[in-house]
Amino acid sequence: MNKSAKFDDLEIGFDIPAAIGMDERDIQTPSLILDLDALERNIKKMGDYAKAHGMRHRVHGKMHKSVDVAKLQEELGGAVGVCCQKVSEAEVFARGGIKDILVSNQVRDPAKIDRLARLPKLGARTIVCVDDVDNIAELSSAATRHGTELEVFVEIDCGAGRCGVTSTAAVVEIAQAVHAAANLKYTGIQAYQGAMQHMDSYEARKEKLDVAIAMVKDAVEGLKAEGIDCELVSGGGTGSYYFESESGVYNELQCGSYAFMDADYGRILDKDGNRIDQGEWENALFILTSVMSHSKPDIAVCDAGLKAQSVDSGLPFVYGRDDVEYLKCSDEHGVIGDPDGVLKVNDKLRLVPGHCDPTCNVHDWYVGVRGGKVEALWPVSARGKAY
Repeated sequence: MNKSAKFDDLEIGFDIPAAIGMDERDIQTPSLILDLDALERNIKKMGDYAKAHGMRHRVHGKMHKSVDVAKLQEELGGAVGVCCQKVSEAEVFARGGIKDILVSNQVRDPAKIDRLARLPKLGARTIVCVDDVDNIAELSSAATRHGTELEVFVEIDCGAGRCGVTSTAAVVEIAQAVHAAANLKYTGIQAYQGAMQHMDSYEARKEKLDVAIAMVKDAVEGLKAEGIDCELVSGGGTGSYYFESESGVYNELQCGSYAFMDADYGRILDKDGNRIDQGEWENALFILTSVMSHSKPDIAVCDAGLKAQSVDSGLPFVYGRDDVEYLKCSDEHGVIGDPDGVLKVNDKLRLVPGHCDPTCNVHDWYVGVRGGKVEALWPVSARGKAY
């Protein structure tokens, strides 16, 4: 079958933003585009790093919400599976053929627990995080009812201040309860320090991770003293993966944003004081936008406003240019400073979003571009799956 055949009944500009083979300049805007060369280099680089350090890499599906991107991460980067934050999101990846899924969150609603317990029937190893011993009976009951097995990570609050237990005794209590429960398997520890991922200073991030690593080591030793082994100790993000991989206790990474990069992550510094988007990782994700008005001599208006992106981590920047600047936005408009009047109506600009995860979640499609031509159209498979 011609690879574009499945799009033949879809209308460009209404159903889809582009067609395979189209020039980049003809893509409908605003839309998400992926520089496929940069994306593939990022994926291979992280895959090579994980392999060289003896680490599993479970990519964060919540970042891109795309089965196609996850499969590319498995193919090119050796990823072992995905993390998801919600059960419905996890089900999209399971239905799409991903075989190893961690719901890196607590699931307490009975209807959601019931749905979670059915995921293994789709052929996916299914792991869920727990931080309350009362959750064990709920999970066990649902898994028993459906004749499936759920695996459990005990989540440690290692500094993020959200979910998770804070003592080794609590980790041991939950793990022992899992061992005693029907249709559950204790698999390990979830210890993701999310609060420090975007701290600019390398040393400040290291200081936070030193505390997290110490907590995890204590928990692993406490479990071992009770005869309980940890198959997996999972965590690590784009801003910290080198700390976890050298800790001697973590054996699984959960990096996500490295593949796309965004403006907020790009600002953080590596150990040599360089921005990580200027050597460590490449910008591969962009919002393609068009200039729609230039009625003021020093200001252009583009069609990418609040409905095309998330600005919780700051405004986007115009990629590859220092002569124009994205200044502010409203629902449908972005205001671009153009002091020298270099832009004209219908010019296309690539914007690097402030925060990739919620930006991707407001779009239906990724347009994969290579050499100025559209090579791929991938749906944002789990868009809106927040249940």
